[in-house]
Amino acid sequence: MESCDLGDRQHGPVWHRKPGPAAPRGVLVNIIHSVKGYHSKTIRFLNVAFDSTGDSLLAGDYQGNIYVFDLNGNRFSLVQRTMQACTALAFNLRRKTEFLVALADYSVKCFDTETKEVVSWMRGHDSSVTSISIHGSGRYAITTSTDTAQLWDLDTFQRKRKLNVRQSVGIQKVFFLPLSNTILSCFKDNSVFAWEFDTLQCKYRLPTPVEGSALRYKAFAVTRDGRIFVAGGKSNQLHLWCLESKQLTRIIQMPAKVRAVRHLEFLPDSFDGGSSQVLGVLSQDNIMRFINIETCKLLFDIGSNEEGISTAAISPNGRYIASVMENGSLNLYSVQALTQEGNKPLPPTFKVVEDWSKCTSEANKLTTRVTSGRSKRPCKSKGSKIQTRLMKLHVNTSLENKENELPGGLNKKRLRALLKGFGEYPAKYRMFVWRSLLQLPENHLAFSSLIDKGTHSAFVNIQNEYPIKNRKLLRVLQRTLSALAHWSAIFAETPYIPLLAFPFVKLFQNNQLICFEAVATVVVNFCQHWFEYFPNPPVNVLGMMENVLAYHDKELLQHLIKYNVTSQVYAWPLLETLFSEVLTREEWLKVFDNIFSNHPSYFLMIIVAYIVCSRAPLLHCNQTADFEYFFHHRNNLDINVVIKEAYHLMEATPLDIHPQRMLDDFIPLTKGQYPVFNKYPKFIVDYQTQERERIRQDEIEYLRERQLAHELEVKAQEQKAEDEAWHRKQEILREAEEQRRKMLLEEEEKLAEQRQRLAAVKRELKVKELQLLDASRRRFLKYQQDQRQMELKRLNDEIMRKASMREQEIAATVQDVEVRWMELESQRQLFEQHLIKDQETVKKEMKEEVDAHRRKVDLEDHLVQRLMKIHREDKQKPQINLEDSSCC
Repeated sequence: MESCDLGDRQHGPVWHRKPGPAAPRGVLVNIIHSVKGYHSKTIRFLNVAFDSTGDSLLAGDYQGNIYVFDLNGNRFSLVQRTMQACTALAFNLRRKTEFLVALADYSVKCFDTETKEVVSWMRGHDSSVTSISIHGSGRYAITTSTDTAQLWDLDTFQRKRKLNVRQSVGIQKVFFLPLSNTILSCFKDNSVFAWEFDTLQCKYRLPTPVEGSALRYKAFAVTRDGRIFVAGGKSNQLHLWCLESKQLTRIIQMPAKVRAVRHLEFLPDSFDGGSSQVLGVLSQDNIMRFINIETCKLLFDIGSNEEGISTAAISPNGRYIASVMENGSLNLYSVQALTQEGNKPLPPTFKVVEDWSKCTSEANKLTTRVTSGRSKRPCKSKGSKIQTRLMKLHVNTSLENKENELPGGLNKKRLRALLKGFGEYPAKYRMFVWRSLLQLPENHLAFSSLIDKGTHSAFVNIQNEYPIKNRKLLRVLQRTLSALAHWSAIFAETPYIPLLAFPFVKLFQNNQLICFEAVATVVVNFCQHWFEYFPNPPVNVLGMMENVLAYHDKELLQHLIKYNVTSQVYAWPLLETLFSEVLTREEWLKVFDNIFSNHPSYFLMIIVAYIVCSRAPLLHCNQTADFEYFFHHRNNLDINVVIKEAYHLMEATPLDIHPQRMLDDFIPLTKGQYPVFNKYPKFIVDYQTQERERIRQDEIEYLRERQLAHELEVKAQEQKAEDEAWHRKQEILREAEEQRRKMLLEEEEKLAEQRQRLAAVKRELKVKELQLLDASRRRFLKYQQDQRQMELKRLNDEIMRKASMREQEIAATVQDVEVRWMELESQRQLFEQHLIKDQETVKKEMKEEVDAHRRKVDLEDHLVQRLMKIHREDKQKPQINLEDSSCC
């Protein structure tokens, strides 16, 4: 274990690595963010999240610092300071350098780890965002708070939809289902709805859990294939739902120490096809327990009462577990180290438990308790009976049985006795017994390195040769065959290797590691000397079986020789297919229970036994096609008789022809790395590999040339089509142009005609206008002439009238002048008389008027001065008022 201490210094944070004390099991590194100074303190981490590869870890602390840890490069970097606590993180966006962080101010921000800049800022929540779910494409995100869930488009960072609920109901979590376009919404009233992502139409609702259950859902998890949905809450029970059937399939009861479930998350496995079996359960005691949901076994746990876990995240590749501890530090666990204890085999006690078929509860469900052992025990309830049969195998540790001891305390000799008594191993424990008998090393790293090499070129188009309808089964077969070919080149050239491997692929399709190692163990031990005469069938092995057949049933062998039926017809089909063509599943499993429990020579003996037990129908065959059909199809044969006959042959065959003399004892695969497999003519395989590679290169070159020719042909066709289209367009344009020219000429002719008609109309109008003007001029001249005549007549009358008046006025004036002269004369005399009298009066009046005028002038001056004074006072009053108002 290593401990990392993050200290804030003058130039930024610095990590100090130091070896930790006695570390908890599986801890790779412990990370502590501390501030060193006068008052040292530790800054608590709050949330963690892995990227889509599982090789980078994002962590946010209480002060808003966001760090990225490169687990492969063993380095870290501070990518953002948000200055406020984060409530949720997401690091699996489509753009790998971007991540989402939910902050304490109810907003969600998107940052870039390389540029360390804000990409977008999303608002809309009125309470803290508790979870962020990213769509499988990485383009959409769902942010969830207690009162609403919002769907965001991460390309435009615009909100697409918003889910509001009543405050009395409340939202627990809304998230995308893996590998589908379905959104699952979980509410506080235990209701779970599934919505279609594209249309947001409700697809279905999970039925209400068992009546009377006090479980309130708080934590949720879904397997990677989106088939199993697990919910837990304020109880030690977990509800397992099948989302395909929409039914509650199982209720798992955790240990009594668990009173409430806080967090659930499945542990991914690269070889389980997405059907995760291991579930991590974080309970109220801050311990995260990992259980197998099928066997209900407690595999391992992390955390303790002293160092409790606050929250945790599991990497998508299933290699790491990151947990935020109660003390604010961050622990990184290695799943491989944690599962070392869990990989130990079962104790030597088998318990066959009859399944709980009927239940009195409404849901008819099976409640299973989680135990720390390896057995699965259903809980008893009224009306249900459990029959248990114990078969105890006492481990004999004596020296004579040491060679028969198997991993996990099993004993091969005891297993053979058990097999002899029951004829087969219990179906429930068969896979475990096989793994113990074959002593599979489970080399995860070595197998991963083979898988990482990708699909071998020999099996790229395997679907053309073996059109399997089940796509998952086809992928597992392709991966297994590719791993075998990468392990040893002979398997890429062996035509029957798919037939040999297919039964194990079908049997172990959910665990590809076990499948590969089982096939490899069978090839190494039960297919000895098969490849020495490659590419021909193993004539040496076929000769062994022919010798055994000749010893035990010479008549049958003579019959086969009579009709030219060689061992390549009656024995090789059974060998290369491992009986898969002639036996049913149950018969095949029973046969291989016995094969794996015995010496590798038993495999050859059981083939001879199958032929011997089929002597009656074979003796009636006389056509080669009939023999070939018999050994490629199922026959009416009791497999138990064949197995007993094989044991008889093992005992009755002389040592000089017994295959056991020529075959080595069982040797398991080595741990850590797989052994080198080169028991074949290398030059032939190399030659075939070179020829295959040459053919593949020629095929690639041919396909490239054909593609190039096809592209050239397509381009030529496109060019031809473009030329034809261009010519058609040009023809259409020419016709359109000609048509437009004709239309233009017609329009020009019509325009000329219209212009001619318009000119004629204009001429007519001009003539009419001139005529009207001439008539008007004539009328006006006549009118003027009449006016002038009338004016002259009026003037003549006026002149005559004025002349008459002038004469009359002259006569009257003369008379008036005479009378006036007389009056003036009399007035002159009278005036002279009064003139003298008036002179005195005038003088006196003039003096009085002058005095009156003087007084008047004085009075007017006095009035003017008074008016001017009043005017000045009136002008000063507003100024005084203004000054008073300003002072106030």
